[in-house]
Amino acid sequence: MKDGNTTRITRKQAKSAKTDWTRFDAMTEAEKHAAAVSDPDARPLTEADMRRMKRTPRAKIIRRALGLSQEDFAARYHIPIGTLRDWEQGRVEPDKAAQAYLTVIAREPASVRRALNSARRPRS
Repeated sequence: MKDGNTTRITRKQAKSAKTDWTRFDAMTEAEKHAAAVSDPDARPLTEADMRRMKRTPRAKIIRRALGLSQEDFAARYHIPIGTLRDWEQGRVEPDKAAQAYLTVIAREPASVRRALNSARRPRS
């Protein structure tokens, strides 16, 4: 079904659609760029667009990648919930130590969790 400039297809139709990339592969970089710029629905971002857009804070990206809510992430990694919310909402940037901690969480979340859990247990 077609509605104005939008063609609607079902999921089944989308899965069965095959894209022929030979025409695209035969284009020069200049032709590809001209085609992209001329498409009103998918124009490349301009420098002004990039300046206007806000970046997603790294803490939020890491938390979402781990599939955790703000409350769960804060509790698991011993970060005050207000601090995490400030980071995610862009009100405050994490300091260098917090950035390093977030890097370790992103790379080794299970190790950080084990280390924090073993620090809680009293040693015999």
